[in-house]
Amino acid sequence: MKAATERKIIRWLHIIASIPIIGFIYGPVRNFPNAVHAIQWILFPLIVLSGLWLWKGHLVKKWFKRKKLNKTLRSSIAVFS
Repeated sequence: MKAATERKIIRWLHIIASIPIIGFIYGPVRNFPNAVHAIQWILFPLIVLSGLWLWKGHLVKKWFKRKKLNKTLRSSIAVFS
């Protein structure tokens, strides 16, 4: 998957998941305990994680690539030692 496609998917997921928050703040959703729990424990963490991924996801990917590269280099050095 291309980076642009991944970013579009995560952005739309972030936007669509944020819609129930508006209902929670301005609408009658507070009267439904199941909806409140779903927003608090599922949607809000999803929104936070997707926002962080859109903001700093490139650094996380870079860190994992560097870690994987270091692991491969260590194993290749061990083979030649």
